[in-house]
Amino acid sequence: MPKDRIFACKDASAGSFEFNDAVADVFPDMLRRSIPGYDATIEAIGALASRYVQPGTKCYDLGCSLGAATLAMQRSISVSDCEILAIDMAPAMIERCQEALSSAHASVTTRVLEADVRQVAIGNASMVVMNYTLQFIPPGDRLAMIERIFAGMTPGGVFVLSEKVADDDTAVENLLVDLHHDFKRRNAYSELEISRKRTAIENVLIPETTDRHLRRLEAAGFEHSSVWLKHFNFISMIAIK
Repeated sequence: MPKDRIFACKDASAGSFEFNDAVADVFPDMLRRSIPGYDATIEAIGALASRYVQPGTKCYDLGCSLGAATLAMQRSISVSDCEILAIDMAPAMIERCQEALSSAHASVTTRVLEADVRQVAIGNASMVVMNYTLQFIPPGDRLAMIERIFAGMTPGGVFVLSEKVADDDTAVENLLVDLHHDFKRRNAYSELEISRKRTAIENVLIPETTDRHLRRLEAAGFEHSSVWLKHFNFISMIAIK
């Protein structure tokens, strides 16, 4: 697994964070060392797929990156006549996702699409996953995105939404940020790397509070939603139609 040294280099970009070839090459290591609880979230997505995916329906991995959530669904779906659509707008991510899925030899039909998730038609979906994706969509577009997901889901379907969140309480927010940075330090990121990454991702990843997410899910039509996984300021929510 190539190690993430993007923000350690002297020529590290001073611009915004991008899902380009350089990031795609080290993305598994970046996720493991940057997002606490990431592996547990992927494992839990597989568990939900085995429980909620219905025969003859579709599953969507919106913002699939390298396809970790797609693979978890592939391995866990046991019902017949299902299709998974893995969608991302970054060409570098799509290329590597296709490579990963081609070697998986899964029995579930899977298509990988390069597209903006805001423009993709969603229908007959018994499971939809947005794993750390909504946070990169402009806040003004987020309610419409969730409404489209709800409208395209089958009754009894499950929506998984994982996000980095902010806290309304300034003291708690500062603590959670510090704990996250400590997590990165334990995973061998330097102070320079942490600082550079934070600057690069500012105004690209825009977090919201947990309450804001839950209220949006309710406004979109979901009657049942809750946080089911949390580690510092990273959470995963489920919503059932």
